[in-house]
Amino acid sequence: MARFGIKNTWSTFRSEVRQKYWRARGKQVLHFLHVSKTGGTAIKHVLKSHLTTPEFAIVLHGHRHTLRDVPTGDKVIFCLRDPISRFVSGFYSRLRQGQPRYFVRWSADEETAFSHFDTPNRLAVALSSTDDEERMRAERAMRGIVHVKDGYAKWFESEEYLLSRLPDIFLIGFQETLAQDFELLRSKLGLTNRVQLPTDDITAHRSPGNVDKKLDEEAIENLKRWYATDFRLYALCRRICETASTGRIPEWKVAGAVDELLIPT
Repeated sequence: MARFGIKNTWSTFRSEVRQKYWRARGKQVLHFLHVSKTGGTAIKHVLKSHLTTPEFAIVLHGHRHTLRDVPTGDKVIFCLRDPISRFVSGFYSRLRQGQPRYFVRWSADEETAFSHFDTPNRLAVALSSTDDEERMRAERAMRGIVHVKDGYAKWFESEEYLLSRLPDIFLIGFQETLAQDFELLRSKLGLTNRVQLPTDDITAHRSPGNVDKKLDEEAIENLKRWYATDFRLYALCRRICETASTGRIPEWKVAGAVDELLIPT
């Protein structure tokens, strides 16, 4: 654990030095925030070979880095995904312990969760179980499984904070339209058409196609309640992209953006 902490601290230090170097030479620093299970692994796989362009110096971050960690004035890219689809993907990723691309052993909480729930549907349905013990077991699983427990607020805090950073947002992509959104990103970065997203499931860190993704209506309704904040942030980002007709987030005045884009509760 101590070795990991030292390695992480050293990596952060090197990244900050690199960012200062490029700012001093007039490049715009562009951060990629990796929101888990949204297509970020595929994009990072491509961008790691193109970390500098004539205009940009790109910094690739892991899951720990949040919007708050991005200095004001730097630009940021991130991707999102429908929260229910993300839940299913995150569940199966941890059920496989990240394999075959990675191997991250279950935590004690995850081992307990997967000993009771072998599909995302069974976990989601149990959230409304009339059996108090079963319902509490499901809630503990939702708070214990990596990816499943991490909502969008981990990266963006709130709708208000996200909107306060509008001038710094370079591009928002969506897992559902990742290929098209990557084409836009590639164009904005000035990369050639030969730069392509990976197509195989392992490199892209996608779930196999043969897993049971079926969710009952009860499961869907439970997940909508559980991920209510995620749905609001996802919808807000959709509205931001719809409003930004040129593809680049316009530099609205924050107060005006809040009035225009916040969805009434």
